[in-house]
Amino acid sequence: MNCSKDKMDDPDTKDPDPIPSALYFPPLTGDVWETISIAELGWKAEAEQPLYTFLEENNTDAFIILKDGRIVLEKYFGTFDASQNHSWNSAAKTLTSLTVGIAQQEGFLDIDKPSSDYMGEGWSSLSPEQETAITVRHHLTMTTGLDYTVANNACTDKECLLYKNEPGSYWYYHQAAYTLLDNIVTGAVNEDFKSYFNAKIKNKIGMQGSWIKTGYLNLYFSNLRSMARFGLLNLNQGRWDETPVLADQAYFTAATTTSQDLNKSYGFLYWLNGKDGFKVPSSEALFTGKLIPAAPNDLFAGLGAFDQKLHIVPSKGLVVVRMGDSANSDELGPTTFDNELWEKINALIN
Repeated sequence: MNCSKDKMDDPDTKDPDPIPSALYFPPLTGDVWETISIAELGWKAEAEQPLYTFLEENNTDAFIILKDGRIVLEKYFGTFDASQNHSWNSAAKTLTSLTVGIAQQEGFLDIDKPSSDYMGEGWSSLSPEQETAITVRHHLTMTTGLDYTVANNACTDKECLLYKNEPGSYWYYHQAAYTLLDNIVTGAVNEDFKSYFNAKIKNKIGMQGSWIKTGYLNLYFSNLRSMARFGLLNLNQGRWDETPVLADQAYFTAATTTSQDLNKSYGFLYWLNGKDGFKVPSSEALFTGKLIPAAPNDLFAGLGAFDQKLHIVPSKGLVVVRMGDSANSDELGPTTFDNELWEKINALIN
């Protein structure tokens, strides 16, 4: 099946960037991780301390930059250290995206089939016909048409899941529609989502951490390096060194490029830079311009509340991770901090 249908005629769709040469992958266990210095890369050493000062002033707990898999910078602030776990918040949507792709790759589900095929009929307050019109793809792209104006946007109870728009006709950052993907995967693979994720992604790339139920949401908590490991998996397009974690390149490409025309800066739960417009959580507005003007156009990202950042830049072989509290405002995904951060990174690497 061609997972990237509806994208082939999209002028923003492009072939994936070439996989960087000589990528390094740390061992699955232990603390060994090769480093490379700013001097070796020819970056500007005088920009390192201003970057740290900026991060500290903006409530950062942990920060790392990988270049072709090797650690260039790794910094912890205040009492936070390398052993501590931090919530990814919605940056963890990217974990769910690849888990869905693996389930499809293994033949357990088809993203173009109704989500009721895997959750059973009656998972919402919609009519059977309305439910059947919602596919797994709609959950991945925030286009289910479910009512996002309910009192609690994250509520997955049946009475909170109401009809508002025709599926595929409107984009809105609806937390409940995303969270239901856990139930979709569980129903499809006949195994708890968490254990399936652990076996298919976490254990294969040496991550630690765990999913923790918080209200209606399932949040992922891990240390800084585990988030960087997942970024490196994405930099290598779903392969950990020579081991295919997600072998379906059509799905990976679909996940990390424009998935619909309503918000071109959104893939399958990934945020995308370099497009001519974007929507953001908690808003119906369409903004013009690039999501992160200062960042490379090919950047794709997992972005979570309180400025959890996972930035992947294939053209430069970079993975950038930031964990902490809100820098400026308590927004759910993209914030002005993304652009401010890249202004500091550009001063370092250019």
